[in-house]
Amino acid sequence: MNTLFKTARLLGAVAVVGLGTSFAALAEKWDMPLAYSATNYHSENAAQFAKDVTDATGGKLEIVTHASGSLFKGGEIFRAVRTGQAPIGERLISALGNEDPIFEIDALPFLATSFGDAKKLYTASKPAMDEVLKVKGVKLLYAVPWPPQGLYTNKPVNSAADMKGLKFRAYNAATSRLAQLMGAVPTKIEAAELSQAFATGVAESMISSGSTGYDRKIWEHVKYWYDTQAWLPKNMVIVNLKSWDALDDATRGIIMEKAKAAEDRGWEKASSLADWYKGKLAENGMEVGPAGDALSADFRKIGDVMMKEWLERAGAKGQGVIDSYKKM
Repeated sequence: MNTLFKTARLLGAVAVVGLGTSFAALAEKWDMPLAYSATNYHSENAAQFAKDVTDATGGKLEIVTHASGSLFKGGEIFRAVRTGQAPIGERLISALGNEDPIFEIDALPFLATSFGDAKKLYTASKPAMDEVLKVKGVKLLYAVPWPPQGLYTNKPVNSAADMKGLKFRAYNAATSRLAQLMGAVPTKIEAAELSQAFATGVAESMISSGSTGYDRKIWEHVKYWYDTQAWLPKNMVIVNLKSWDALDDATRGIIMEKAKAAEDRGWEKASSLADWYKGKLAENGMEVGPAGDALSADFRKIGDVMMKEWLERAGAKGQGVIDSYKKM
């Protein structure tokens, strides 16, 4: 009897261990690379999304964020997700212009200059982006804008002519082209390298949001920020399609639910922070104000040139998105 009891206990223990192993096998961990600092609202939003998914799946799918380019640098994240090195990640959409012109649409100067217009442009362009991303083996989960872009410089700028010869930090093909049309010298610099670039004179100017300037304490290197309201670029969170397809329907449903919440939360946060960031730049000694009439006129001319060039590259697909946007 004693022997039978011991045997039963042993079989029970084996069953529990086996059950535990089965649960462990079902659990999955996704590392999520982010390009921006952990305190940036995009990264905070992504961390909340990751926690929400992890909690809602009961740990069946754990998503762990890695901020500041610590896992993959900003320029490496899309490729990492596409090739499966990372199952999920976040990337600035307009930085992918070399993948397809459709990704540059939210960096066309003065096409969409408010949060309302930016949301309409996103709605108009999302089907085309989804189609391109699917071909490349990834899926869009959600996208969140940056505040309107402004011009940072280390000297007063009254017109585009004042930008001639300045080293200009570019973060995508559109900003590189903008620099060329102004007579500035474009230099590709990721967000994580920004402070060092300005500190060492590699960059002297850039167009970016108040958020970027605040995160990087840009007032330590430049004096002026012109609120040009040029465009509102977006970051998108994408997932590798093979990783996505390997999930069950319930888990995919949870992810999409939490992605929708993250998108809504992110748009609201970006809007609420826009003026706050401008105030912080001014508090730290920068001269913050609107662009003058001459500079605004120059930028609009440049925007017209860039739109024409973009439509030539984007073809009927790009024209279709523009037409849809203008009807909204």
